[in-house]
Amino acid sequence: MVNSIEQELGKEWSISPAGGLTGDAYIATKDNQRLFLKRNSSPFLAVLSAEGIVPKLIWTKRMQNGDVITAQEWLEGRKLEPEEMKSPQVTNLLRRIHHSSELLYMLMRLGKKAESAEENYDQLKAELDKNNLSERYAAVRFALVHLQQLLPVTRGQKQVVCHCDLNHNNILKDKHGEIYLIDWDNATIADPIIDFAMVLKWYVPESDWAEWLRKYGVSLDSQLIKRMYWYLLFNTVHYISWHATRHEYDKVRERLQALQKLNEYIATHIIK
Repeated sequence: MVNSIEQELGKEWSISPAGGLTGDAYIATKDNQRLFLKRNSSPFLAVLSAEGIVPKLIWTKRMQNGDVITAQEWLEGRKLEPEEMKSPQVTNLLRRIHHSSELLYMLMRLGKKAESAEENYDQLKAELDKNNLSERYAAVRFALVHLQQLLPVTRGQKQVVCHCDLNHNNILKDKHGEIYLIDWDNATIADPIIDFAMVLKWYVPESDWAEWLRKYGVSLDSQLIKRMYWYLLFNTVHYISWHATRHEYDKVRERLQALQKLNEYIATHIIK
């Protein structure tokens, strides 16, 4: 793939992989110029760029094999440190995204439909059954029981644009202090708690949850906590299935350990 991109852009450009789970991201270098390239990004990227949520989109090219390559401005900056995830900047960025009618309209125009928790649960269960993961792992079976028990609290929630992979590695801070949320491949229309549950669970001390949520614009109550843990549990099981499909069994074992802890917490603190 690197060779084909070099042929498309010209030999004066040096192309190297940028890492990531999918292997579809690259760095292009020519003289003192650098670009971030992505293969087959969603057209949604153009709207995110116009809204200043991702680094500026420079150009889009269709290659001879049908792939579409996008080039974005290379930011002089860094990824956020875990400690910075609880900053007001992150809270405000999430509010902007979740309250943006422009982003929601564009994602719907691109064919995205709101995803209900019931539909996601049924799809996940089918994937687990297909790969015998429920039979193979007791933690997965317990998680499905908890997901089923907590499912009613997910109903009737406002649906917004969600990033669905909120972690510090996906937020860049440039040299001027501005932040950008990257890697929108999993974006969908769903309950916004999908995003802020990850921030709260992994980056904000539990004693600060009520204050963080107040600044975001919602109140902390038992129903919100149950919704939060439903999505945290769902996300963990989903990644177990995803890694198992790719035969990444070290990652499966790592996720199973996290799932076991979630199951134990939910059984003792959430479902009473």
